[in-house]
Amino acid sequence: MSQQHTTWSKPELQTYILLLCAKVDHAVSKEELDLIKTKVARPTFRKMYEEIQGDSEDESLDKIQWHLGAHEYSNREIQLLKADIKEVFASDRKLLVKESSLEAIFDNILY
Repeated sequence: MSQQHTTWSKPELQTYILLLCAKVDHAVSKEELDLIKTKVARPTFRKMYEEIQGDSEDESLDKIQWHLGAHEYSNREIQLLKADIKEVFASDRKLLVKESSLEAIFDNILY
């Protein structure tokens, strides 16, 4: 992660995580993007949307893990983030294997 020069804020990290949730099935829906936009500030959404565009799933997970290590999260914050993740997964009314796998990965790195 040597390319990381600054640590993302918690809202930036949340946005990136939610965007990865939308992107994981390789078909980002309008519903998913609209939902994420309701949860974060517009400038944060734009910044993190641009950031994730060129990242592979592995690169995204590496970035998330690195940035998670830079913050302390309360149990309540983790529960709220997990609820947001599940909401993004449900927003396109399809729960695919890739989404279930990503949820399990997040369970491992969040706890």
